[in-house]
Amino acid sequence: MRALDVTRTALGNTMRSKLRTFLTVIAIVIGAFTLAVTTGLAAGVNQTIEDMVDGYGDQDQIYVMQASAMGQGEDTGPGPQEYDPDTAGQQSEFGQAMLTEEDIETIEGIDGITNVDPIFFVSPDYLEAPDGGQYLLSELGLPADASGMELVAGETPARDSMEITVPETWLAIFDDADDDYEDVDPESVLGETVELGISDMVRESHTVEAEVVGVSVQNLAGIGGSPMPSHALNDELYEIQSSGLDVEQDDAFVQAAADVEDMEAFEDSIKEALQEEGLVGLTVEDFMGIIQTVIDAIAWVLYGFAVIALIAASFGIVNTLLMSVQERTREIGLMKALGMSGGRIFGLFSMEAVMIGLLGSLIGVGGGVLTGVVANALLTGSGGPLGDVGGLILYAVSPVAILSITGLVVGIAFLAGTLPAARAAKKDPIEALRYE
Repeated sequence: MRALDVTRTALGNTMRSKLRTFLTVIAIVIGAFTLAVTTGLAAGVNQTIEDMVDGYGDQDQIYVMQASAMGQGEDTGPGPQEYDPDTAGQQSEFGQAMLTEEDIETIEGIDGITNVDPIFFVSPDYLEAPDGGQYLLSELGLPADASGMELVAGETPARDSMEITVPETWLAIFDDADDDYEDVDPESVLGETVELGISDMVRESHTVEAEVVGVSVQNLAGIGGSPMPSHALNDELYEIQSSGLDVEQDDAFVQAAADVEDMEAFEDSIKEALQEEGLVGLTVEDFMGIIQTVIDAIAWVLYGFAVIALIAASFGIVNTLLMSVQERTREIGLMKALGMSGGRIFGLFSMEAVMIGLLGSLIGVGGGVLTGVVANALLTGSGGPLGDVGGLILYAVSPVAILSITGLVVGIAFLAGTLPAARAAKKDPIEALRYE
């Protein structure tokens, strides 16, 4: 028998007992389906994380904070820790350790760092449009993230100028005739002057003027969804926010963004130098890597369940083929008596196992991909429950992963079929012909 004849015969034999084959295939389908869905989910979420990393723009930055703020301080055991005024540092109202001016100077002195921007949060009260309307301003973007903005008009704020960008969804406040921001030309608001109202420590209100130089859209990293001030404007707002008391307060910063000359060359040495100073430095990839590790761990658990299902299905294949060998004992004897070799018989029964595995994998993988694609469209598309999360990918189709899953399932089916195939190949033709 030629290879094509073996394949045709194996397919026909597989369909002899349709119910038995169907039940065996169902077990394989469950495992292949789970693998296809899990692989697609992992690929989709990891793609989303990669897009978030790209959305932060400048990748040659390290975000620096106190080691104790990340839980990486010295382990002192369960008892109280002795107070050390030299290492305690300042704390925010939430108890988080803050960076001081001395810390900033230390960071600036590390080899490979070209510039350090302290990160502090300002909370303006409102933004006043050119027509005098005042709008609640709950938060401002961080100037350190400006390089990651997606703009539909204009440019990012110049570092030393009193400039600001506004989100596209805010355009309606610049046009009395339009209630829908989509009807306003983004170019028309460039050059407009707005005022930001902010209160000092004693709740006295102040205003600062800024020129609108860009219109942004929110990317997957969340950057661009709120007005983004320049460094100079942010500094001015912070000075006002921190003023009003007779007692002068030392500046304290939650984090600092350090520009690195060559991230690949200096990353490790900079992190070591920071650690020696009781600080910790994390890149954007480090932040996203924490999330990615959790996602991968969940995916591996699901992979384990899928593999268990496939192993269980392999016993079903063994049982199905052993019963087939038993039922076809005289047929095997006849084939051997007519000159068919044991190798050909082994190949015939092994091919039957492969056919069962291939059928189960095609149905399972196809169903998993279809389910993932449809669910992704329904959940993240317009009107879906996750439709407002721009750029979110829940499921991604990976041709390499699909082929790998199919190959894995067929491989397991082949291995499961070797035992009954070997038993069929070893049967004595005379005894087989006598079998009743």
